[in-house]
Amino acid sequence: MDLGFLRPLYGTTAPVASVYLDTTRATENAAKEIELRWRGLRESLAEQGADGDTLRALDEVAGGAPGIPGPQGEALFAAGGRLLGAFTLSRPPLRDRAVLLPVPDPLELVVDRNRQVPYVVVAADREGADVSAYAVARHEPETRRSFSGSTLHIQKVRVGGWAHKQYQRRSENLWEANAQEAARDVEEAVAEVGAEVVFVGGDERAVGKLRDHLSKTVLDILVEQPGGGRSDAAALASLRESVDRALEQAVVQVRREERAVFATALARGEGAVEGVADTAEALRRAQVETLLLTADRRGEPQLWGSPADPLEVSAERDRLADPASAFRAPASTLLLRAATRTDAGFVELSGVEAREGVGAVLRFVTAE
Repeated sequence: MDLGFLRPLYGTTAPVASVYLDTTRATENAAKEIELRWRGLRESLAEQGADGDTLRALDEVAGGAPGIPGPQGEALFAAGGRLLGAFTLSRPPLRDRAVLLPVPDPLELVVDRNRQVPYVVVAADREGADVSAYAVARHEPETRRSFSGSTLHIQKVRVGGWAHKQYQRRSENLWEANAQEAARDVEEAVAEVGAEVVFVGGDERAVGKLRDHLSKTVLDILVEQPGGGRSDAAALASLRESVDRALEQAVVQVRREERAVFATALARGEGAVEGVADTAEALRRAQVETLLLTADRRGEPQLWGSPADPLEVSAERDRLADPASAFRAPASTLLLRAATRTDAGFVELSGVEAREGVGAVLRFVTAE
């Protein structure tokens, strides 16, 4: 998973307030409950030393999105009197919390995003396809495309002879043209959100023709779903339900494959490292292709970091170029900052897959 969305959180030298708040609105008085819980977090930040302007910046956004149903949460980040980022979480945080640190604390946000995948939903029929592309952490399509090709003679004529053949060819040509146009829309939608899976449903023959015009890249992530259609509301609802059921399974499979890359390299003894110290050293050398962390923070160690250089991370203060200016912070906060700086990706570790719940897949291996 690309960590680029974290970059705005590091655009400050001021201490950063990181807030995680359950914003589920399952009861009539949920809004008041959320307000009271935010007030408690606000007081905690003030006690930790957050300035008034930063607290007021958080006041402007705390409370979530009232229009979004179901369990949810939010992650907020602010520093120096301005908001750095506000994110809706797909599920409530483990607990409400707020911390003021020299750097953002985005692990729970990153894990939440990693448990999702960007995806595309296609409802196809002989006239074309409706294509909806969903980025992670969004409840509405990032892009919506609807293409309807020419319907001229699309209904095949049930007669014989010359007229029948002419109409048959005309209809076949329209099927092909519409499928080609729909395929272009699917390819563009996949590229726009970096989709990791494409769900397609609808007319069986239309889906077949659509497949004929899709690239191998898209075909490799294509999952056909039963039912679906464009003009029938019930069919669209059926497709959406089947997609929801399949999406969680798709996420599990994608992440399992990513973790397998790490496990294979680690077993081979080349191309991966594990443990806090070795991973921090690999990040310092900009070797890390993918950072892997567990969501379980029990026993998480503190590391030393540099305010000037995100790549300087160490368990030993004296290893930093300027020990006098060094600060301590939870390991995950500094490892994620370094990974973001070097354009590394992220995958959540599940279970005991790496020493200390930390590992990395490497871009290159250096000589010992």
